[in-house]
Amino acid sequence: MKKELRIFFTAMMFLTRLPVPRFTDHSPDYLERSVKYFPLIGWMVAGISALTFLIFNKYISEDIAIAASIIAGILTTGAFHEDGFADVCDAFGGGWTKEKILMIMKDSRLGSYGVIGMMSILLCKFLLLKELPKFMPDLHSPSINIFYNYRYFILTLFAAHGVSRLMPVLVMRYFDYVTDPDGSKSKPVASRKPSILFLVVPTLTALLPFAFMSWQFILAVIPVVYAAFSLAKYFKKWIGGYTGDCLGAIQQVSELCFYLGMIIIWRYVI
Repeated sequence: MKKELRIFFTAMMFLTRLPVPRFTDHSPDYLERSVKYFPLIGWMVAGISALTFLIFNKYISEDIAIAASIIAGILTTGAFHEDGFADVCDAFGGGWTKEKILMIMKDSRLGSYGVIGMMSILLCKFLLLKELPKFMPDLHSPSINIFYNYRYFILTLFAAHGVSRLMPVLVMRYFDYVTDPDGSKSKPVASRKPSILFLVVPTLTALLPFAFMSWQFILAVIPVVYAAFSLAKYFKKWIGGYTGDCLGAIQQVSELCFYLGMIIIWRYVI
């Protein structure tokens, strides 16, 4: 139990800026095992984002609340995934060979492709989240319980952050890691292929929020898986596999695809 707790805190330290006990470190062994807790860490980020949304929505406005929730998530993770997405935009936008792409991806400076990509993904995230409350059934209910009125919105956040962090784990299982072995701090995590049995825990964790929603919503996972593996195949074509930054990009795109899928299902299926 103590070992599992340390593995969990390792995942928490790796993916977020949240405080962890002093005994937590970047031990390669614990980093390799920590991927099973990635969706659970996603729940933590979702919880902070959801709480921020509810507070700002109650006292200011819905638009400000959505923006605040996005910022809260970024601050919680230290823009960990967003940074990976921006690096991927720079690398694949400006590089035409494997060597050039990897070189640009390791550059800490942000180029025009990265800036445009970051702005685009944040804008899309805001607009998609803005659409979600419109499909919540109890927004005009006389109930003063804001948690109840926004329960589907909150569940969607938990599902999105969990499922989107499951996708990198699946990509790690079926694709190869490729980068300079001395140039990436994520190598101990990304280079290990999780076993099929090892995937049970993160998969069940990511899918648990669907137990509290209509069963049709689980269909939103289909486009997420398609997008994640399409990106992984694209990365394999150009550089022979994926890097830590590629996994960050997959998480961000998966999160957007999930929100879009939920909106489509609510509008046209249910």
